[in-house]
Order: sequence, then structure tokens, then C-alpha cells
Amino acid sequence: CLSFFSVFNRKTGEPPLINGWIPYLGKALIFRKDAYKFLLDQQKKFGDIFTVHIAGRYITFIMDPFQYVYVIRNSKQLEFHEFANKMASKTFDYPALSKGKFPELKENLHRIYQYLQGKPLDIISDHMMKNLQDIFEWKCSQATDWETEKMYKFCCSVMFEASFVTLYGRVPAADGHKVISEIRDKFIKFDASFPYLAANIPIELLGATKKVRKELIHHFLLQNMTKWLGGSKVVQARQDIFEKYELLGDYDKAAHHFAFLWASVGNTIPATFWAMYYLLRHPEALAAVRDEIDHLLQSTGQKRGPTYNIHLTREQLDNLVYLESALNESLRMCSSSMNIRISQEDFVLKLEGNQEVVLRKGDWIALYPQILHMDPEVYEDPKEYKFDRYIENGKKKTTFYKAGRKLKYFLMPFGSGISMCPGRFLAMNEMKMFLFILLSHFDVELAENKAVRLDNSRMGLGILLPDVDIAFRYKLRS
Repeated sequence: CLSFFSVFNRKTGEPPLINGWIPYLGKALIFRKDAYKFLLDQQKKFGDIFTVHIAGRYITFIMDPFQYVYVIRNSKQLEFHEFANKMASKTFDYPALSKGKFPELKENLHRIYQYLQGKPLDIISDHMMKNLQDIFEWKCSQATDWETEKMYKFCCSVMFEASFVTLYGRVPAADGHKVISEIRDKFIKFDASFPYLAANIPIELLGATKKVRKELIHHFLLQNMTKWLGGSKVVQARQDIFEKYELLGDYDKAAHHFAFLWASVGNTIPATFWAMYYLLRHPEALAAVRDEIDHLLQSTGQKRGPTYNIHLTREQLDNLVYLESALNESLRMCSSSMNIRISQEDFVLKLEGNQEVVLRKGDWIALYPQILHMDPEVYEDPKEYKFDRYIENGKKKTTFYKAGRKLKYFLMPFGSGISMCPGRFLAMNEMKMFLFILLSHFDVELAENKAVRLDNSRMGLGILLPDVDIAFRYKLRS
């Protein structure tokens, strides 16, 4: 009844409403099946601004990328953190960061992200590079002849352990690799249920997910974390802050640490897979990136191979334009985040061209950058992988146009404005370093000739996973 009533109770200036005939669900099922196609279809019918009823929420989509800036800059009226806090606390099982119960906790945690920028970023990136090399050597140094593995499983194994050790420290036990692999296996099981938890489905309906989540959180209890050696400053700073809040129980603190781990690897692992997959699918891209890597090693007098430690400065990483372009291209093709803001009051959002959108308190506003990423006006042949798409005259290309006008936002895999991922610089460095070590040390090629497609079950939540895994093989370069 409420859905039916809302159709006839639209205010002047409110966008067209796409309601659906199923009570409460609205258009949730068709949106979940293929959000990209659904939104394009609605754009053709209703224009660049429309509201969709999805599972009890009324979400207004802004489809024109030139209007993004007007949403992003209105951070006072259009808020993100409260929504993210509620979703994360429910998903990862810690109490919401209410100002009354935990004064300034949210602000204090946000300040810690300074450890993921500037000189502190250089330190943690150096540790990540060393840990990646150690793991590659442990895992692959005996590959004098071709070794075959599944690619997603390989990327998950290497990136999860390298990230875990870099952030939380080494497990001192003799079977440290085994302990981390056990945590990883539980993480994978939990991660498979993440889209359902994000959709507000009760965890009790998701089989063993609640039990697995509890086991994962227990790994991060203080008595366990104190045994790990060489953790990062960012995690130590988070621990120090949590200790100041008496109302945060030991389990709550551990749940926060688990959430931070998920934020660190949940999207980075599939993004690393796609970057590697597209390179191996396109020999000219693989050759160009490898030549760039070999040239850097030669020019800096560094030797490649598992027994040699490679050191890369931030400037050297940034100057690998073909590597960065190839990585950005894979991010363009596999990212599917939905940038959400919630109206804090009855509010008129003023847009370019004297357009106005009337919003009610509690209304959701959403940007869906995948539409931008696949726009043929912005990216010629958008469904094709072009490793050098972000290079122009040998330098990084940062100017893209639509309808003859320069775009401020053209690549948005990490969100936007106040919702932009604070760990994006570290994530980019990690993926570059993974590919750098892989291509400098090993010959790699696909061992199966099959297409891998995007699994749409995570549309709107970040990097899409592959629908199947694929075998590849590698051996030490001579």
C-alpha cells in the first residue's frame, strides 16, 4: 500500500519513480540480476535522473557524469558515513559508532588513515614489497619447469598472506603459512556471503556464515594479536585508540580489526586477478609491461629473480606508465561500485543547467560509475581491453571527454568524495608490486583457452569477481 501510495504522492520537482509491482521489493530482483543493463534501460526511458524503489529504499540515480560534482560537493546535506557505519557494524558484528557511546571514535579512526599516505605509505609499501617477494620465493622459487595453478586461487593466496603479514605481522609458529592459509579459507567462506549481508539479509539465514564470522573475529582478539610480530603502524594506532574506549569489549575490538582486514583485501584480490588475467589474455600488453619492468631494473642496476631483493621507490612505481595504464584499464572493466549518499533533510539539490532535484529526508542518492566506465562517448570500444588507454604521447593520460566537454571524473573504482577509499594508494601499490614481481621473475601464460566473465552478484559493491577460475602456468625466467 505504501508503494502504491507513493506513486501518487510525488512532489513537484521529484524525479520520475520506477516502482515495480512487488510490495517492498520493488525493482530489487531485476536490479540485482543486472544493474548495469537495468539502469541503461531506465535512462533511455526517463532521462538522466530517476528514482527506483529497491527493497524498501527509494534511490535517486544521477546518470550524467557532469552532474557528479554537485552530488559530491554537497557532503553536509548528502551524508555517507552514517550509512556506511550502520552497514559495517551489522556486517562485521561490532557496535555502531554512536557519538553518545563512543565520542569521537569515528573521527579518531579516520585520522589514522594518514598512515596510508605520504611517507608512512612509503614505509608500509616497502614492507609489502618485501613480504610479496618472500612469499613468491617460498611459493614459486622451485618452478624451474612449468607449474600450473588456478589463477584466482593463486592471486588470493599470495595477496591475502602478503597483506595480512604487512598489516598485522608474522605468525611466529613454525607453520605460520598454514595458520594464515586457514584464516584465508575462513575469510573466503565469509566473503561469499558478503553481498547478502550488505543487502541486509539476516546472517542467521546464511548457513554457517555466523559461525565462520565468529571464528574469524576470535583470531583478532588481543591475546592472539600480541603474538604476531612486526605489525604495521596503522594497525597499532587502531589498537591504541580502541583501548581508550572502555565500552568497547574485547570481541568488539577484534571485530573492528577483522573489518579492516576485509576492507584491505576484499576488493584488492579480485582486482589483482583481473589485472593479471587481462595481461595474459593480451600478449602485446604483457610484452609492453614486461619491457617497461625490465628497463627499470636495468636502469637501476637491480637483478631479477627470487634470490634478489628488489626495491622500488614511489616515484619509480608512479613512472611505470604502461603498468599503471593496464591496471587502470582492468579496474575500469571490472569495477561496479555504487556511490551512495543519504539526504539529511528535505533538500533541493541544484544541478547544472538550472536543474533541481527535490529530495526528502532519508532519500538515497546514487552514482553508478560503471555506466561512465562503459560509455562509448568517453571510451571508444568500451568492452575491449586496451592496455594503453590511459597513455598519451608516452605519458599518463588524464583528459577524457563526453559530448566534446572535458570530464572531471572519468575513472572511479575507489568511490568519490567523502566515500573515496582511504586505502586506494596502498591498494594500487600492492597490485603494481604483485605484477612487477610476477613478470620480472617468471614466464607466465594461460593454460586454458576459455573466457572468464564478470560475476554480477556483487554489482554495486566494488570489484566484481570472475564467474569461473582459470588455469595458468609459470616458470622461472632464464
